[in-house]
Amino acid sequence: MNIGSARRLEEPEISLTSLIDVVFTLIIFFVVTTTFDDRSALQLQLPEASRQVAKQAVEPFVVVVDHEGRYFVGGNEVLKRDANSLRESIGRVAGDDRDRQIVLRADARAPYQAVITAMDALGQLGFSKVSLATSPSSDGDKGGTDGE
Repeated sequence: MNIGSARRLEEPEISLTSLIDVVFTLIIFFVVTTTFDDRSALQLQLPEASRQVAKQAVEPFVVVVDHEGRYFVGGNEVLKRDANSLRESIGRVAGDDRDRQIVLRADARAPYQAVITAMDALGQLGFSKVSLATSPSSDGDKGGTDGE
């Protein structure tokens, strides 16, 4: 009886199925998580322009809110302080030009609701170029508080 020879005939076998599954999983992971930088593919030289800002051909439309919450549109006071009267006054003075630059000049002591009402009226009329006018601080402070 030759017991040792039977064991030699059986060679160890490595199953590659699980190894292939792991490799494919890693490949899918790296493909999905890799980011591609499109900017590096094209080498562009962008054109240059001067840094001077062109002056606006049309003067900006000014809406003023004073310290008591009164509205002034185009230099004239809006008699009623409600949103409908303000919208009507702005619509009359501005006309159909909704691309015009709007400057909202509100007093620092103006009621917050009055400023929001003016901004809301401008937004409802379709004005998108609205800016708030400010003045530089007298002490050179950049907006922070000094803790006093």
